[in-house]
Amino acid sequence: MMDPYDRFELMINGQVVQTPVAIASMAGIVNAAYALERKDHIGIACLGGYSIDAPTIAASRLLIEADRKEFLYDDPIEALSHELSLLKGTHIIPFLNLRGSTPESYRTIAEAFGTKAVYEIDAHCRQAPMLDIGCGEYLLTHPEQLTATIQALKETGVVVSVKIRAGVAPDDTELARTIWKAGADILHVDLMDFGYARLRQIRNSCPLLIIANNSITTFSAMKDLLQHGADLVSVARHSDNATLQALDEGVKEYADDTGWYNAPKQLCRGGDVRGLTFCCMPVKECPLQPMLKKIGLSKTEYYDFKIAATKNTPLEHGEHTCFGSLAWCCKSTTPCMFRNMALQKEGLSSQDYMRAKHRLADKIMKRVFDETG
Repeated sequence: MMDPYDRFELMINGQVVQTPVAIASMAGIVNAAYALERKDHIGIACLGGYSIDAPTIAASRLLIEADRKEFLYDDPIEALSHELSLLKGTHIIPFLNLRGSTPESYRTIAEAFGTKAVYEIDAHCRQAPMLDIGCGEYLLTHPEQLTATIQALKETGVVVSVKIRAGVAPDDTELARTIWKAGADILHVDLMDFGYARLRQIRNSCPLLIIANNSITTFSAMKDLLQHGADLVSVARHSDNATLQALDEGVKEYADDTGWYNAPKQLCRGGDVRGLTFCCMPVKECPLQPMLKKIGLSKTEYYDFKIAATKNTPLEHGEHTCFGSLAWCCKSTTPCMFRNMALQKEGLSSQDYMRAKHRLADKIMKRVFDETG
């Protein structure tokens, strides 16, 4: 059986992610017990949402009076300590989805638990009692408050995720850049009705680890999101064991078959910026040209970068290919006898080829966002 790290190459908060399937927070529902019932087919559990200070706890009480489920307690630290203790020793990586009225409230929780969890800022809740006290979706239209909250958490040395709802901020791509620049590590996106087109835009705007959420019930739907920029997917209302098992088994089989579980589509087929790893030399008018312009690379810089990035790697050679190097070759799922001849000569399986393309894509992302950041 393949090691989970070798299969997905994902680590969060110093832990190997067993599978890129997460359960998303649902207030009053998703706690440690809920996660443990689903432990066989998830890598991450976003627990909560949890209200963590007097104003948000009061807002939770109002929501309960309106017949909404909420977690309610007098002492947030005691309650969260109990939840985290139940997941200790399991492979599940806990995220604490938090709703606080000030950055200091988040800092207090992070100081209490340190690196025992990932801290997820709930910028997703849209209930009026929460918006009225400056949390949930309020943060999406008040980015200065969101930035202050991210920074307050990062000052404690913890891993920070931000859960957003697409279509609320004036510009989701600018919001993603703001979240990245503020220091967050993970962006958890409820795509609503925007689908993978919006996800691709977000992927092209920041290098954050992305968790996509959008009523995912089949591996086919999951694959669409992985191919357009997601690193993981999360499931909320449909997080029954049968659905989670289908996603988990589907992505593991796909990873083993292809070598790169979230390989992007080629740029000419609607892929995101990572798709540059599959692009050929800039010798014709195609989607490569506008992408290079968007990321600020000239044709010469792109050529020089790819040659340097593939030197002393399995992609350096390939004399039978169109441009004399596997650096310029397409995705393994695209039929090409010349690429396949080169792979055979180099002794590379298609899976190893895609892993090498993954390494190249990582270098591309670093170059793009180190340069444009």
